[in-house]
Amino acid sequence: MSYAKVLCVGLVGVTGHVVEVEADLAAGLPAVVISGLPDTALHEARDRVRAAVVNSGQRWPNRRITLNLLPATLPKFGSAFDLAIAAALLGGSGELPLLPLEGVVILGELGLDGTVRPVRGVLPMVAAAARAGIERVIVPAGNAAEAAVIPGVRVRAVDTLHRLVAFVRDGSPLIEPPAAMPAPAVGGPDLAEVAGQQMGRRALEVAAAGGHHVALLGPPGAGKTMLAERLPSILPELDDDAALEVTALHSVAGLLPPGGQLLRRPPFQAPHHTATVPSLVGGGSGLARPGAVSLAHRGVLFLDEAPEFSKGALEALRQPLEHGRIQLSRSGGGTEYPARTQLVLAANPCPCAKPSGDAHCECTPLVRRRYLGRLSGPLLDRIDVQVRLMPVRAAELMASGGDAESSATVAARVAAARRAAATRWAGLGRRLNAEVDGPHLRRPPWRLPARVTAELRGRLDSGSLSARGFDRVIRMAWTIADLDGRDGRIWRTCGRRPNCGRGRRRERRRGEQAGPGGADLAGRAGHPRGAPAGRAARPGGDTGSAARRRQPGRLAAQHGGGPVSGGGRARCRGRGAGEGGAARRPPGHPGRRRVAHPGRRSHHPATPGRDPPGGR
Repeated sequence: MSYAKVLCVGLVGVTGHVVEVEADLAAGLPAVVISGLPDTALHEARDRVRAAVVNSGQRWPNRRITLNLLPATLPKFGSAFDLAIAAALLGGSGELPLLPLEGVVILGELGLDGTVRPVRGVLPMVAAAARAGIERVIVPAGNAAEAAVIPGVRVRAVDTLHRLVAFVRDGSPLIEPPAAMPAPAVGGPDLAEVAGQQMGRRALEVAAAGGHHVALLGPPGAGKTMLAERLPSILPELDDDAALEVTALHSVAGLLPPGGQLLRRPPFQAPHHTATVPSLVGGGSGLARPGAVSLAHRGVLFLDEAPEFSKGALEALRQPLEHGRIQLSRSGGGTEYPARTQLVLAANPCPCAKPSGDAHCECTPLVRRRYLGRLSGPLLDRIDVQVRLMPVRAAELMASGGDAESSATVAARVAAARRAAATRWAGLGRRLNAEVDGPHLRRPPWRLPARVTAELRGRLDSGSLSARGFDRVIRMAWTIADLDGRDGRIWRTCGRRPNCGRGRRRERRRGEQAGPGGADLAGRAGHPRGAPAGRAARPGGDTGSAARRRQPGRLAAQHGGGPVSGGGRARCRGRGAGEGGAARRPPGHPGRRRVAHPGRRSHHPATPGRDPPGGR
């Protein structure tokens, strides 16, 4: 028989595809032709396979050999096809009966002496074979432990081509995969080692609970790097699906540690500030390899001294941060890698970076703006938590540290908050608050009451907050509520019968207690400059001249349901925000009289004594 076929698996990114390796031997001048979009390494396989076959004591057929890799339209990369090509070639020449290899995937690279060497990406290859219904695989001995991680697949290993030939001919046993090694003890830096920085610790906890990005700004020695390095210690271990994704990425990159176990701890990547764009997002000749942002998938990507990175490298992170994946297109083909990572930026406030901070800074305001301006607005708009750290005091540095919470204590709260978020967003297929799309947050049943988002809507209208920033604040609010155990109350407020009669009666009573004009909802929403909760407003919704002087252009909140302030609207700059620009007043109210200044002319009928629009 001059034709034979065996199975192999090809990788495009981290996605595996079952490939049929065909071998046809025909009469003619001796030659080896490989078809099916092979790359350079696969073209060179004919020389490696010939030397390995001869040095293993087998006869090389001096015929015209055609090797075809199906599907022919799928690009093939790497040397993992060597062992399958040798088996198909020997089967086509009649040297081997291929019945024992029917329905078996064969992976491995051949050395010139016939040894079988480990290859990259065995884990996603075996996973692709399992998805295709294949239950038996033969891999190099160096990849046996890695391949055995996939359940439902019988893994056997070979160390030489001669062992594979003996198995096919005589049924000699193959190498069993090694027993699973016990998981190494979890160690590393602890959050209790950080001196002071209560705000930074709180920011780290919120970021870990919701999967938010963090920016730490502060002088040298404030603890920015220490906080960032301890973020993985408060993250929960990866579940099976996430661990398989992370391990597959490290297998493709050739960075899988010995032992072949699933990576359960969130990865941590901290590239140097001289890193190039391909090293961050992925690249390389032929098929693009995963970069640092993909290797930090389900973990932490830490950019220390962020303003020192090149502008192109920083701006290239914007799309992966937004979508959680990155699409790389090259002349040899395109691929997609997951990139759902937490970005942590650390930066000094200025180039001089005095330890005392701004007190002894020698930089001019222009130099400071230029330095921090290297972090563009669109990039910072994707950073949920932005914290300015103060210098560490001597008392904090010399404290015994007994009162500082350990990573285990904080990790317990983070795990509880993540469980609450996963339960809430289970119907959307999301697990973290940072992964929820903005439209879901702004639509029932998850839309927060209008009185809660009053300040956000004001900032959005004034241009000080973008639409993306609006959603970021809402996501962080859910995370803080999860950490504080207030998720159930918020859920009842915005998710369960928001317009029921009991809720309307409650709001009606609240409006009656506040007085005829209602209460200042901006103060109740927690604005530091708003009127205090329950303070009665003046007729027409005015909360007082002091509040107007402090916030001349801020709109008070508009309640979404229930007559809280008469007509449900408040005032801006002393004028009503309702229809026609006039606030509703109680029946019979004479209104507020304005007396024009005797020495000033007025052409504005609605506001006597004021200059007309456009100036005097």
